Amino acid sequence: MAGDDGRAQVQLDEDTLARRRRDLGEDHPDTLAAASGLAVSLRAAGEYQAARELGEDTLARRRRVLGEDHPDTLASADGLAVSLRAAGGHPGTLTSAGSLAASVGHPGEYQAARELGEDTLARRRRVLGEDHPDTLASASNLVMILDLVGEEQAARELAEDILVRRRRVLGEDHPDTLAAAFQLVGALMELGEHHAARELNDDIIARRRRVLGDEHPETMMAGAFDLILRGLDIGGESPWMAALREASKRRQQEARELSEDEPG
Repeated sequence: MAGDDGRAQVQLDEDTLARRRRDLGEDHPDTLAAASGLAVSLRAAGEYQAARELGEDTLARRRRVLGEDHPDTLASADGLAVSLRAAGGHPGTLTSAGSLAASVGHPGEYQAARELGEDTLARRRRVLGEDHPDTLASASNLVMILDLVGEEQAARELAEDILVRRRRVLGEDHPDTLAAAFQLVGALMELGEHHAARELNDDIIARRRRVLGDEHPETMMAGAFDLILRGLDIGGESPWMAALREASKRRQQEARELSEDEPG
């Protein structure tokens, strides 16, 4: 969602929330559901800071009304972690190019996202189980956050675990399984494992062509990555990508130092 359509949805959700607050009160479950929906629309429209502020308020209210482990509370926590990641400068999915672009982000937002993401994943694993779709969604979000704070190996290991679970539960050709595989491609790229990334991406392309068709956006995205991976596999990293990677590493170091300086 973007542009006029995104803004129109935000306005519709804002009106719904205002009416529910007036008729039901700020802490009513239906009001908080409307607030959660508005936060999603704000993120989709690129209004990340507004989404973060609303997400913080909604999470605080759901914790107080429903408890920390309620599924709705955990949904708000996961959404806020996404908003924090996006407010820091990285709203997208994990790819080499995407995480390098995060060098312009704010490290404090990433650390906050990491802490909340890790807590949410632990709670969802305990409450819902390790293979539940919501648990795996939290795990996928944490993969992106770990990459942003320079924990590339941890990101890769978690991405591998997600893929194993999706394959077992959904099958190898399910779109969610292929999305998990594509996320692992990005994690492998971050570690410089270009040949392994290319082999996995080749498998994704073949499966997406068969399941989704040649013209599907996800098939085309994997195809675009094939061109990048072939270049990396043959000739290594280009100078511009190396420069971006170095800038990203400096930003990640700032995030680590910020985390170490925090009390507790």
